[in-house]
Amino acid sequence: MTTTYTFDVFMSLDGFGAAGGDWSGYWGKQGPELLQHRLEMYSQEQRVVLGANSYRLFSRMLTENSHAGDAWGEAFFNLPATVVSSSLSGPLEWPDATLVSGDAVDVVAKLKEESEVPLISHGCLSMNRALMAAGLVDRVQVTVFPVITGRTGADPIFGGAEDFDLELLETRTLDGRIQELVYRPTLHTS
Repeated sequence: MTTTYTFDVFMSLDGFGAAGGDWSGYWGKQGPELLQHRLEMYSQEQRVVLGANSYRLFSRMLTENSHAGDAWGEAFFNLPATVVSSSLSGPLEWPDATLVSGDAVDVVAKLKEESEVPLISHGCLSMNRALMAAGLVDRVQVTVFPVITGRTGADPIFGGAEDFDLELLETRTLDGRIQELVYRPTLHTS
């Protein structure tokens, strides 16, 4: 049995995952519907997959309690996780994390075959671009915040990615202004 793998990501309308300047988390646009939806999403039984850089970022944020007020951050942190890295060593600061060395494509292919629960990865841009190119991502869940960060945008979500055709599976509007779009990606061949 093969389980599903979801690449979950936040971005500005112009495709950036973060911004400098005076932008705050969620670009300051989060509302109660978004936060409740995220809590429900990350309260489901599943396994988180992280690369080393995202693991470092999330474990620092979540252990320093900077997610106070974001119950979904705590739910995310309490899910079992697989951290793919050849640069980290244990023990990890995640309550239920397994550190796996090796190529992410090989690790995730094996996880998809063996896992009894769905797999999800939030962020982890370079890892997820590689997994998409290898055909291992079943769903790309993009939460689009109503901002354009052309001058201060950082971390282009799909910068350097292969070309993909996308089949729209679901749409949702949260707090009247945030769009969640779920796609099935297929490598574009000409």
